[in-house]
Amino acid sequence: MTTAPLQAGPRVAAILPCYRSGAHVLGVIAAIGPEVAFIVCVDDACPDKVGDLIEAGTQDPRVVVLRHAVNQGVGGAVCTGYAHALALGADILVKIDSDGQMDPAEIPGLINPITRGDADYTKGNRFYNIEDLQGMPMVRLIGNAGLSFLTKLSSGYWSVFDPTNGYTAVQARVIERVPLDKLARRYFFESDLLFRLGTLRARVVDVPMTAIYADELSQMQVGKIVLPFLASNITNFLKRLFYSYVLRNFSVASLYFLGGVPLTLFGVIRGVQAWTMSVADGKAATSGQVMLAALPILVGVQMMLSFVAYDVESEPRSAIWPLLWRRRPAVAEE
Repeated sequence: MTTAPLQAGPRVAAILPCYRSGAHVLGVIAAIGPEVAFIVCVDDACPDKVGDLIEAGTQDPRVVVLRHAVNQGVGGAVCTGYAHALALGADILVKIDSDGQMDPAEIPGLINPITRGDADYTKGNRFYNIEDLQGMPMVRLIGNAGLSFLTKLSSGYWSVFDPTNGYTAVQARVIERVPLDKLARRYFFESDLLFRLGTLRARVVDVPMTAIYADELSQMQVGKIVLPFLASNITNFLKRLFYSYVLRNFSVASLYFLGGVPLTLFGVIRGVQAWTMSVADGKAATSGQVMLAALPILVGVQMMLSFVAYDVESEPRSAIWPLLWRRRPAVAEE
């Protein structure tokens, strides 16, 4: 038994979910710099046995290979890596894909906001530099724009973009507060984690990065995830509304939302009824009928806009991890 040495800076663990990435994973591991103390590779029941390839192809003492007997998806693999990294005593957990799309040289920039105490969670943003978008497939460009807006609604992080970007870093004290067993196990993982971080009032910061698109094979099929992503974001949005504006804090924003939605719906329904009756009778709607529909819509929409403005301003602006508890000691290793 040996003890992991204490470092002047934070102990960083890199989590690599591995599935059919044998052509790239060894290169990714070799490019990870000395700022990383642990490299946790999770073979997610890969049919190509990428875990065996890693063990045979690298002598890096930082590397440990974990294996799933059954495929759990990228979220399941990351959660397994998180749990192991926490047991090793890591202070910052970086998730990096093993297919070569993410440059390990960007890890220092990703963890800097956390080490400075300015963020609890950082994530890459491939949309920051316009020139970098030239290499992004159009389907990903359009899909990420739509998913970003949905994730803003469901998580409350209005200033972040590119929610499906899997290049992330999180402070250990914060991820320990997240119920990993409740996180989505597949491609909704990143968006679901943002929702969970929002319930903790953790601060999230975007870090500009460049994605690399070469000959890697994406396992994500856009057509099959659109409806599940939409349904999951709506569910998280409703949960967030209840947690933030009813259960934890009933404020003026709660009144805006609870009043604005019924008024708008009433006005729309009343307007449709009046229009239907007008068409059936062949008579124009009276000014009273018009006002009975239009006034609730105007007031309701204004209340909902006020709610959105309040929600945007209430996004977490400071990191919570320095306030949680002291740094955990290093643990023994095999």
